[in-house]
Amino acid sequence: MKIFKAADIRELDAATIRLEPVTPAGLMERAATTLFQRIKDIVAPDRKVNIFAGPGNNGGDGLVLARLMHEEGWFVRVFLVETGSTQSGEFRLNADRLERSGVIAVLLADPEQFPAIGRDEVIIDAIFGTGLRRPPAGMAAEVIRRINLAGAFVISVDIPSGLFCDDNQRSEGDSVVMASRTITFQFPKLAFMFSGNSRYTGAWEVVDIGLHADAISSMATPFHYIQRETVRPLLRTRDKFDHKGTFGHALLIAGSYGKTGAATLSAGAALRAGAGLVTVHTPASSVLALQSALPEAMVSPDPGNSHVTVMPDLAPFDAVGVGPGLGTDPDSGAVLKELIETSTVPMVLDADALNILSVNREWLDLLSPRMILTPHPGEFRRLTGTDSTDFQLMEEERAFASKYNCVVVLKGAHTSVALPDGNVYFNSTGNPGMATGGSGDVLTGMITALLAQGYEPADAAIAGVYLHGLSGDIALRIHSEESIIAGDILMNIGRAFRETHFTNLSVYL
Repeated sequence: MKIFKAADIRELDAATIRLEPVTPAGLMERAATTLFQRIKDIVAPDRKVNIFAGPGNNGGDGLVLARLMHEEGWFVRVFLVETGSTQSGEFRLNADRLERSGVIAVLLADPEQFPAIGRDEVIIDAIFGTGLRRPPAGMAAEVIRRINLAGAFVISVDIPSGLFCDDNQRSEGDSVVMASRTITFQFPKLAFMFSGNSRYTGAWEVVDIGLHADAISSMATPFHYIQRETVRPLLRTRDKFDHKGTFGHALLIAGSYGKTGAATLSAGAALRAGAGLVTVHTPASSVLALQSALPEAMVSPDPGNSHVTVMPDLAPFDAVGVGPGLGTDPDSGAVLKELIETSTVPMVLDADALNILSVNREWLDLLSPRMILTPHPGEFRRLTGTDSTDFQLMEEERAFASKYNCVVVLKGAHTSVALPDGNVYFNSTGNPGMATGGSGDVLTGMITALLAQGYEPADAAIAGVYLHGLSGDIALRIHSEESIIAGDILMNIGRAFRETHFTNLSVYL
């Protein structure tokens, strides 16, 4: 699924009106009808509903919604928020329709006019939409603050009022609606991908309002949302006469004294993600534990007892994953540098490999398109030397991938995959239960396995993060967010592949 910026969304609305054809009011009616159908699934019909509408088209959506709810017998109050802006034509049209239906909207021009709202009531926020150009001020900002203090269940239409569609560096936090739920039209909004905005969006979902498919297909955007439909075509099927050699030999350079678990999790994930053979190059002190825990993997013992000191012969291997539990000893750093300089196979750099790179930034010039870096935000900031967050951090991720011609997987609630060509893919799967030690080691193993099977680095990263998150989601069906451990993610990789391969299959056990 594509993610568009605010200007692109306006253009798609216009293209739909032109190509169908449909009137602007007709498109608004369609959007609000779809919205109402979803609200009926969320809100009991005996709840009192208070709709706050601004003068633009987002407010127009709210007015149509109010009329539809009133016509079906809901108790609805409508409040028109004075923002100082001119009312749109569609807003005025639907204000007249609403009045003719028997609902008299109340103009809010003074803070003292803000209504009393019970905690058991519902607020529909339709003040500002994706066309917001500056932070709310005056009466609008005061209404937003009072909505946030009301304690009611808040549903935002398309986007919480006061939140910019894309970059929120200019937003003012106390002038943004804190929605319990956001029902957004046609596409996720770019702002929804960033952790700093989650307190405003609440749980969000997308409803299809029927924007013109050809217009969507033809409009370019660098931003994408990874879903099953994205990943399923990437996955390869196996032939009856394939054998272990067909699916590649993955090498993991991982582990150090006290961190054998990271190597074991990563290797186990590589096996579960389909690598035909997996070898772990690890210190001598880790060999017995690793072979006991994972007999399916082979081990290449390093001469060093506590950490990796030499690079193994790379000739047998189709892909390399380096970093889980590696430690940052200078000997291991020398191995990493040699690996980056000499390896000709695709590679995943994670965890301590990234920590070593962050103190040897001159090595970044050695990166290549066959390499995938998988930092969490802290590791990425150490690599770049900045302290950015959210939108700016994503822009730095894009710039880094372009400058060093590599793939960057920035881990988080919506893990983003930045490609050298400027495209960014945000993940749709995963849950807070995956915030546990070893989860990233599992991801490294999965992506390394896909590379070993011949997947292109971009495809391996996109499929890997989706399947990793889905494995965690399946684990959540069995456990709880508090109880999930990395091994649960590992053990559900096979189920994640099955759910992605096959239509209408939901695996629980």
